[in-house]
This record gives sequence, structure tokens and C-alpha cells, in this order.
Amino acid sequence: MTAATPDASQPAVPYGTPEAPRIAVRGEARLEVDPEIARIGITVAARGRDRRSALDDLTRRNAGLLDLVKSYGDAVERLETGAFSITPELTKHGRGERVRTYHGSVRVTAELTDFTALGELTTRLADLELTRVDGPWWALRPDSPAHREARKKAVREAVQRAREYAEALGTSLSALVELADIGAESAPPAYPQAPGRMRSAAFAGAAEDTPAPLDLEPQRQRVHAQINARFTMVPPQL
Repeated sequence: MTAATPDASQPAVPYGTPEAPRIAVRGEARLEVDPEIARIGITVAARGRDRRSALDDLTRRNAGLLDLVKSYGDAVERLETGAFSITPELTKHGRGERVRTYHGSVRVTAELTDFTALGELTTRLADLELTRVDGPWWALRPDSPAHREARKKAVREAVQRAREYAEALGTSLSALVELADIGAESAPPAYPQAPGRMRSAAFAGAAEDTPAPLDLEPQRQRVHAQINARFTMVPPQL
């Protein structure tokens, strides 16, 4: 059996040593910013006494809906169809399975970056026959600069807090040992160029009898970042 030598590797000391005491702190940042995108849900419906007539009406209304949304060009960043259904409604009385009417629906989601266009488009969609509009839901993009700024601010706060602890002991920081990201949370945020209120404007293709656009207020988004940091400091004279 071989005896351990004095220079054999030893497990790391988790809490520092008298020669290199550690400071563990948490840095946190909370920002409130304007949203960058807005999502709306649009459901167009149709009904008919037979399946074919319900389907034809639904196809026509869905095409008109898509044409209207696409007419806003670059203001619409994404347009997706989410669900489609044709459902028979049976008579409540009588024997047998007799179909009374057919119900059809198509669900579409649109994502816009131009909030001025959003107010007008939402109103025009709501004015369509058998059309339901939900939203808007405000959000930040995943790669929004707001997330990066929150993380940087959390790091700066951690460094400042550690320095204050070291100064309270009459010493200073010597090295960073660990920086652990424990998550950054964001709420739907920011379109820096967007006005505080959504103002309406006339867009190409808008009919003269178009209803007055909604004046929508963007919902401010909250971004949250937290980090844990550990530093070593110059041994204080206690």
C-alpha cells in the first residue's frame, strides 16, 4: 500500500482560505421597456346547411382575411394558420343522427412590429363578417438588447456589492472565482422607435368606409436577470 505524498492533489476548499477569503454575492437587475412585437389571434367562422356550402364560405372568408393582413406588407412580421375545423351540429330532437347545420372555423395568428398599423388592422379585422379578434399580446424578441442590458446590469451590481463588502472590511477584491447565471426572465418588451401611444394612419388598400382605428397602448415589458458571483479578496486585517 502506497502512502499519500504531501503534494498529492487535495479537494478544493469550498469557502476560501484565510490567505484567500471569498465573498459570495448575488447581482440582480429589473428593467421596464417598451414592447417590440405584438401578436393578435384571428378566428374566422362560417356555417351552412350542408358541408360544402359551409366549406366554401369559410374558404372565401379565410382568403379575404389573409389578403387583408398581407396588404400591410412589412408591418406584418409573421402570419400563421393555427387550426381549421368543420363540425356538424345534430338536431336536438328526433330519432337518428340528423345534421342540422355545419360550423367551420380557421384560426390565424399575426405578429406585427408596426404598432401604428396594428390599431388600423385590428379594427378592420373586427369589422369582417363572423370574425373574432383576440389580443394584442405584447412581447420582446428573444434576442432583444433589453435582455443583454439586464444581464450586464446584474453583473455590475454583483461587482459593486462585493466591493462594498470588501471595503467594509478595509480591503479590496483580488479575483473573480465564479460567475453563475441563474436565469434571466423577461416580459414582452420594446420597440424603441414606437410612440408611447399607438396612432392610426391611412394604409394602402384601406376603404373609405373603414371604421376608426383603435388607439392601442403598448404594454410595458419587464425584464429580470439574476446572477451569483464569487470573488476572492485580499486578506483583511481584523
